Amino acid sequence: MGLLALNRVMSMQQRRRHRQIQSRSMSIDSVARRKGSPHQHDDNPQGGKILARRKGSPCQQDDNLPGGKRMRYSVPELPDLPKDVWHDILSRLPLRDAAQAGCASHTFLSSLRCRPNLTFTEETVGLNGKACEIDKHAQIFSNRVHNIMKKHSGTGVKTFTLRYCGSSIKATYLNRWLQIAITPGIEEITLSVPRYNGVYYNFPCALLLNASGNSIRHLSLSCCTFHPLAGLGCLTRLHLSLVDITGDELGQLLSNSLAMEELKLVHCNKIISLKIPCLLHRLNYLTVFECRGLKMIENEAPNVCVVHIDGTFEELRVGDLLQVKELQMIDTYETSLVHHARAKLPFIMPNLETLNLYSDGEMLSTPSLAAKFLYLRNLQIFLGDGDRRGFSYDYFSLVYFLDACPVLEDFVLCISQTRVRQDLISAEDLHLRRMPEHRHSNLKNMKILGFCSATCHVLENATSLECLTLDAIYDNSSLGEADRSYVHNKFGECRPVTSRRMIVHAHKGLWAIGRYILEKVPSTVKLNVKKLCSRCHKKK
Repeated sequence: MGLLALNRVMSMQQRRRHRQIQSRSMSIDSVARRKGSPHQHDDNPQGGKILARRKGSPCQQDDNLPGGKRMRYSVPELPDLPKDVWHDILSRLPLRDAAQAGCASHTFLSSLRCRPNLTFTEETVGLNGKACEIDKHAQIFSNRVHNIMKKHSGTGVKTFTLRYCGSSIKATYLNRWLQIAITPGIEEITLSVPRYNGVYYNFPCALLLNASGNSIRHLSLSCCTFHPLAGLGCLTRLHLSLVDITGDELGQLLSNSLAMEELKLVHCNKIISLKIPCLLHRLNYLTVFECRGLKMIENEAPNVCVVHIDGTFEELRVGDLLQVKELQMIDTYETSLVHHARAKLPFIMPNLETLNLYSDGEMLSTPSLAAKFLYLRNLQIFLGDGDRRGFSYDYFSLVYFLDACPVLEDFVLCISQTRVRQDLISAEDLHLRRMPEHRHSNLKNMKILGFCSATCHVLENATSLECLTLDAIYDNSSLGEADRSYVHNKFGECRPVTSRRMIVHAHKGLWAIGRYILEKVPSTVKLNVKKLCSRCHKKK
């Protein structure tokens, strides 16, 4: 229920009370007329005073107006609801709306002090669009959060979320807020704050030692130092990003958190060895990205089925690979990730259903092999523009990857070539290269972001296609459904800034789409061709 709905409830109750008061006043006035009362006229000041003071209308007040006239009005009153109901209503409002309601009513203020879900961001405390100095901005944010937290009773908190990416916040403030929030019964903690004087915030793990830590299910920390002293028995989801924690400390936490289902580590550079014990039978989601110090992963958890990881296939030690159904791999070291995925994954992960590959530089074209991905339904390939040392990648060879996926339904190809070292649109590919023996009969949804010639072949052989999205240039607005026009940063340009050569290529791609693709798209296929930015992608 939002603030508008709450106002609607109050307005209905006020109108009902107003009709009751009006009806009561008319009854009294009619009785006075029958008795010949000298105060029977409405404009009689004395009569008005009598009506205003009657016990049946406590909300009526008199205001003196020029000319000696008096005005009567009703002070808004709340519906007569139990306090628990008001607490529940206020808990469903956004924090900003709840705080505004608390300024208007003692009942609302009491509910705000017992609010179970506390979310503090620049938006929720009303700092969106504030143009002021960074340090002053941080002080305003801290003051507003502090004013709310010091009035909070500290009881009944279920979730506490604080995300701030501006200037630093004093550790004393953070310690005080967490002391209030982390009480028995809390289930979720999310904390992301900038460094203070170049030092990460030291999360007070001692708060988790007593009964306050027994109920925590979700813990997400960013830009913190975290040295847990014990496990958290109810913890199901742990996300650590830019967190100083050692492998031994993390191992101790995992060994005593047997309910763990999801583990995500990003930029945790002090972890050298990650050991996941076999006792974590519920763990099914593992993410490890950009942990520069990590040398070894030993996963003994038996049911991990979703893996997001960076690195090479030689480092892919994530437990029982036969269990993995979803894999996301990122390679920023130019080791031909797509080539190796096609050659190795059908053998080591035969049960894959979803595969996302992000390669910054392919040195080898995709091979044609007999091995198949028999269960793969979702495939996304991102090809960056890393240094290929003069190698010209054959985008048409990606057809061999699709051919290895007989039940594939969704395919996304993103080609980021801000420097365009080669021509993605070849007249030979458009006119001559055809592979009619390669059918993609189950493919239903296809997105090609950064148009290339191979699109023609896939379209001709995708007999069950339902939706096709084409974009002649790939940038940060490509995956959205909105038109790219007038999507700019504060400097009035699109991101990432594309080279003039890439813009020329994009216009060539739009021409090729109109010339060779549109006529091949069946009327039953929903087609979306994204336009270029009318300001930043003009062809000169």
